[in-house]
Amino acid sequence: MKKVALLIFIIFFSFGCTRNESLTSSVDEADTTENISGPQDISIIDVNSTSRPLAIVINNSSVAVKVQTGLQQAYIVYEFPVEGYQSRLMAIYKDVDDLTIGTIRSARHNFLDYAIEYDAVFVHFGWSHYAENDEINLGYDYINGIYGGPFWRENPEGLATEHTAYTSIGRIEEYMSSKGIRKSSNQGLVLNYDVTGVDLTTKEGNVIANDVVISYSGRLNTTYEYDRVNKFYNRFVNGNANIDYYTKEQFTAKNILVQKIKTKMASDNYYWDLETVGSGDGYFITEGYAVPIKWTKESREAKTKYTYLDGTEVLLNDGNTYIQLQSVNQTLTIA
Repeated sequence: MKKVALLIFIIFFSFGCTRNESLTSSVDEADTTENISGPQDISIIDVNSTSRPLAIVINNSSVAVKVQTGLQQAYIVYEFPVEGYQSRLMAIYKDVDDLTIGTIRSARHNFLDYAIEYDAVFVHFGWSHYAENDEINLGYDYINGIYGGPFWRENPEGLATEHTAYTSIGRIEEYMSSKGIRKSSNQGLVLNYDVTGVDLTTKEGNVIANDVVISYSGRLNTTYEYDRVNKFYNRFVNGNANIDYYTKEQFTAKNILVQKIKTKMASDNYYWDLETVGSGDGYFITEGYAVPIKWTKESREAKTKYTYLDGTEVLLNDGNTYIQLQSVNQTLTIA
């Protein structure tokens, strides 16, 4: 195939500032049974495990990226646009040995939309008032550092206090035991895998994807560069290699899902409200190719479904995945 350079400008404008106040008090029972397609002897996760995942909010501000640690051991990482034209991460961990993770930041209410999909314990340090209301009203299991718990502070780079909170898998598990927080879950996988390997060259609309640039603002972009030898993507933030502060190794991704969403201001005209329920477009990127996809999420509690243009389910390659939620107002470049 000839090398194709794809520059996608998807610009829509969404209006209105009123957030949807409709909340549901429990996770949809229909989504608690396992629904797995394709071969399942994968290495990234034990599909038969009943241990409950952790969804941990991680700092991604421009000054604190350099002290990030523990991302590589997450099997899924979400990147969300947030106020200030910045982004924030939520990493999903399951069956991970003790590991230091940081720095930990505050929650936003739309992050919870995805933690619920995994039936994950939601771990963060602080929250917006929308996130606070939602967690309390839903009765959802969360661990918030402003009330103490399994957190500590380190500041090797002399950053402001809000960029200095850390936690660990071991401390979280001990805290869960002390507080009687449920540690098991029968929730099935949100995303499914094909251990035989995914070949995007057979899919409609496929293009070469050696370089992927996901813009979050004029001041922030996330970039992935394909490593043909190792068949994964190296991750960069604002053109700089995204490095684990303690291991000194660059973060990588086997799979990338770009999910284009509409955004608007919440009713306080400060926090953002992400339209995560509904449907939209996106791209699935793996092993040097990208294809257009569709996403749907029928309710806040429902699992997000990613499909090819022909309607069949997207199966991932065996490996870790970054899900990049990006505003339809921002630019995605694949080349």
